[in-house]
Amino acid sequence: MRTQALTSISVGAVLVTLAATGCTARATDSEVRVDGNTVTVQIEGGEARIDLNDLSVDSEIELSAASATDLGSPGKVSVENGSARWSYPDRGLDVSAVARAGRLVIDLTSSRDQLVSWPVTGAGARDLQLPRGEGLSIPVDDAFWNNPDTGLVGDGQRLQDLTMPFWGFSAGTVGASYLVPTDLGTSLNFSSEEGRLLSTSTHEFSQRKGTNTYTVALSVTDGSPVAPAQDYRKLLEEQGGLRTLQQKIAENPDTAKLIGAFHAYLWGDARTPEAIRQLHDLGITKMWLGYDSDDQPMTREAVETATNYGFLVGPYDTFANAQDPSGEVDNPSSSWPDGIWPDACVMDEKGDLEGGFGGRGCYLSSEALAADPELLAARVAAKVENGVNSYFLDVDATGEVFDDYSPDHRMTQSEDRQNRVDRMKVIGENLVLGSETAASWANSVVTFSHGSSTPVMNGLWKAERDKANWGAYWGTNGPAFFFKPVELSPELRTGMFDPKYRVPLYETVLHDSVVSTDRWELSFNKLPAQQTDRALLAMLYNTPLNYTLNAQTIAEEGPRMATMQKFFATLQEAAGTEPMTDFQWLSDDRMVQRTIFGDGKLVVTANFGDSAFEDAEVGGIEPGCVSTSIGGTITTLCP
Repeated sequence: MRTQALTSISVGAVLVTLAATGCTARATDSEVRVDGNTVTVQIEGGEARIDLNDLSVDSEIELSAASATDLGSPGKVSVENGSARWSYPDRGLDVSAVARAGRLVIDLTSSRDQLVSWPVTGAGARDLQLPRGEGLSIPVDDAFWNNPDTGLVGDGQRLQDLTMPFWGFSAGTVGASYLVPTDLGTSLNFSSEEGRLLSTSTHEFSQRKGTNTYTVALSVTDGSPVAPAQDYRKLLEEQGGLRTLQQKIAENPDTAKLIGAFHAYLWGDARTPEAIRQLHDLGITKMWLGYDSDDQPMTREAVETATNYGFLVGPYDTFANAQDPSGEVDNPSSSWPDGIWPDACVMDEKGDLEGGFGGRGCYLSSEALAADPELLAARVAAKVENGVNSYFLDVDATGEVFDDYSPDHRMTQSEDRQNRVDRMKVIGENLVLGSETAASWANSVVTFSHGSSTPVMNGLWKAERDKANWGAYWGTNGPAFFFKPVELSPELRTGMFDPKYRVPLYETVLHDSVVSTDRWELSFNKLPAQQTDRALLAMLYNTPLNYTLNAQTIAEEGPRMATMQKFFATLQEAAGTEPMTDFQWLSDDRMVQRTIFGDGKLVVTANFGDSAFEDAEVGGIEPGCVSTSIGGTITTLCP
């Protein structure tokens, strides 16, 4: 039975290993020329020239400097069916280069376990595009991002921890895109040379981990800050790897209730029928309502009140954590039947259990749980017996996957991903399913994502551990951790929320597939100083705001929330299931920005600056305001 399940929704089908599918898109030959130790491949917009001595790649923009790993002398080049092939015998590397769908696709296969650092990117570039959360476009000479104490320098970024496996550089009307379907085992490291950001990608070749092939698709772009995302979206479309909201709605009509909905987690006295009626009476027409895994789940009456208003409502759960039942289990989600702890825990190479969230308990092996599908089915059934129509499954769709060395349930990271896709698919057949910071490989099975809008910096975790400032995890009507307003440090404000660095990479790829929000502990009401910018970003990107609510916050913030939700619902009705087709900076300081959805069904312009902006399409836009055009009708919100 399990073999059939894996076959029915293979990893390739959800583009978990695009190396097997996404880079074999077209069988048509392309012209490949060999001149000594130079291989020239025709790609869209020109040609790419590969120097076999060091694997540097030149085109309209430098696609890679010399490999940071000494590859040794190349072997003889052969050309067959439009593909050039050669080897680096000293390294045990076989290489192929071919043009597919206008891209230069280079595959490296290793016969031994090793690290190879290539491509080396950024020379001649002006801006770096990085899908950290929603996405960033960073001037390569920006002092903040070149500072090792605050920015990217020295910060190794696993590609699997990005929301999508690509990055890019741009310089005016030309740019470069790097798509890495073999993201597992690949990291992106940044250095600062003469005050400019450069990046080096390093891949770990491992037979045991199943990462012995490394694929990079390189493209020349038009220099748009969202061009790498457009390139990646095309790759998903070419391979049928993009499942749209319209398809999901057709399969589960409840999914349509996401369109126009704000999101909120309810605590304490907000989980009552009376509180939900209050939301409705404020004029809020669409909501996704969630509640934490604690000893006070929503009652059937409260759930029915929400669903009767057309809201989505569902529990938080996680299949990733287990704690020792003989000790104190700090939340119901970490409590499992006999036989799970510690037998189903992930085991590392040393034979130790992989420590769980915050060092509590262990991470559970998806391979071990897959052996007992009835266990997960019973767990979900118990969570939804109060009549909910949605489900939030923490962690499953995010980048944190494991190699499991337990002799009882061995598993690679790739197999871990596949197991998660399989079980999310089952849950999502009858419930509107969301997960944390959903990566692009999960778009076929996840409908909403909490956290993928947030470009998290490492300093956030340190800030959240400061309970005196951030708030502790307790409280009668909701933990102070979620409700206590905080002021972010200048570094976190700049790196996570400064609009001049933010670009909609995630929405360019997945707006019509996955509904994305900020992290749940960074609710709209948690960060008062960022509220205007965050509201403008939400409207500009056509994505929901995410709240935490109790009766007090409903009373205090409900009217403003209702006003913004009404405005947002209008945008969603026009283009909630449409792709984002364009993004532009309209001012030199990048503080006035525009998005376009579909074939122009919705145009949104936001002014993050300090002065009014005159625009030919929508007229004057005051600071802190957003204007929208739907079929020529212009409306404005100043949140």
